[in-house]
Amino acid sequence: MSKRKHKPVIMVVDDTPANVSVLLEHLSDNGFKVLAAEDGENAIVQIEYAKPDLVLLDIMMPGIDGHETLRRLQRNPDTRNIPVLFMTALSAADEKLHGFRSGAVDYITKPFDIDEVLARVRTHLKIQELQNSLVQANENLESQVRERTAQLTIANENLKAALHNVETLKERLEIENTYLREEIREEYNWNEIITESEALRSVLNKIRQVSDTDASVLILGETGTGKELIARSIHYASNRKTGPLVKINCAALPEHLIESELFGHEKGAFTGATSKRLGRFEVADGGTILLDEIGDLPLGLQPKLLRVLQDGEFERVGATKSIQVDVRVIAATNRDLTELIAAGDFREDLYYRLNVIRLVVPPLRDRREDITPLVQHFLNKFNCKMRKKVNKISAATMKSLTSYHWPGNVRELQNVIERSVIFSPGANLIVDDLIDHSRRRPVSGANTLSLKEVEKAHIEEVLATCDWKIEGKTGAAIRLEVPASTLRDRMKKLGIKKP
Repeated sequence: MSKRKHKPVIMVVDDTPANVSVLLEHLSDNGFKVLAAEDGENAIVQIEYAKPDLVLLDIMMPGIDGHETLRRLQRNPDTRNIPVLFMTALSAADEKLHGFRSGAVDYITKPFDIDEVLARVRTHLKIQELQNSLVQANENLESQVRERTAQLTIANENLKAALHNVETLKERLEIENTYLREEIREEYNWNEIITESEALRSVLNKIRQVSDTDASVLILGETGTGKELIARSIHYASNRKTGPLVKINCAALPEHLIESELFGHEKGAFTGATSKRLGRFEVADGGTILLDEIGDLPLGLQPKLLRVLQDGEFERVGATKSIQVDVRVIAATNRDLTELIAAGDFREDLYYRLNVIRLVVPPLRDRREDITPLVQHFLNKFNCKMRKKVNKISAATMKSLTSYHWPGNVRELQNVIERSVIFSPGANLIVDDLIDHSRRRPVSGANTLSLKEVEKAHIEEVLATCDWKIEGKTGAAIRLEVPASTLRDRMKKLGIKKP
């Protein structure tokens, strides 16, 4: 069924009944619905209620005239846009001009010419219809523009968020790639650690048991015993092995930089922070972080680390929004944390959070059965690296190696074999001139060195082999794998001076 066409409504306002009767007859016969009013006051009331499509308004009426009636209609927002045609017997130009200024759209002259009346009514209804259609079209267009603008605004915000996420992911991937390049040649599993000692095998057995858990691990042991190797073994034997293994040496960074290194910072967070930086915890998300030398972590940062362990969240330096991470924490130290707690330098609650799984790596002097296989391993390694064929070890040389107390542990043994391969002229390994025999210690536990003594002895030995050179490619800092500033600081604390 087709929709019924709207029948236009015409309001006739005239105080002469004969005029109203003529217009009512002819307009009705031509398809218009006609309303009538005899004066301006009555017309205003009806027009406000009925909202006709067009008004034929007499000018000369009792009470308020046509001009005042039109002015009142135009003050009302609901009626101001209804087209009004004045009806008058006056033909003076100034009278018509006054009418147009009042807001009339046209004039009909009395006495009426019906054909003229119908033509003008139809013309202005068509004009009004076109204007209404244009207004509606504009409103629809504005609505569409507003809707599209809102959609584009949302899309733009989503795009900005996506770009931010991409930039963050790109930055994280770049940092992860740096760590992966460092790790690619050093990926170990627990079964690749060289040992024949029951003490270290006990540690490896614990690694089997704890690797697939997310429990925090605290690795204790002297410098050079292989604590980092144990941490690698835990990570690569766990279900996090596809994630990054991120390392940070808490003793190698100045106190004012370590918070930014661990947790990152926002642009402008402090002088020199020219761009946003991801911290090690954020990079390690989904993997493992190794906090080496945890005993040197500044006391002021320990609550923030404790919060990460408890809640898995933190804020970058200069930020207010918390970041959630899923990171397994492995801490390592050669210091006695209980002594640091007693001295007020380490939080007891942090210690218990870290010490869920405790692994103690025995020093090399307590597992001398490992010296021979380690010597052979390092010999093969450096022969291959340096393209040499030092493949013979005399009984005297091996006795010298196994009787030495190795204050620097496996790291010192590795350095000695490396230097021996370099300086051995033929197939026989020569080490006698490369070990400081004056620093031998009895094997018995009665004269076991303290950690400070071990550290001091090891640093002195490395310095001696480097001719007391600290910096540069052949300096002791490179051998000890610490910044030169950190080495100088440790030398000062331990009272080490060049002879």
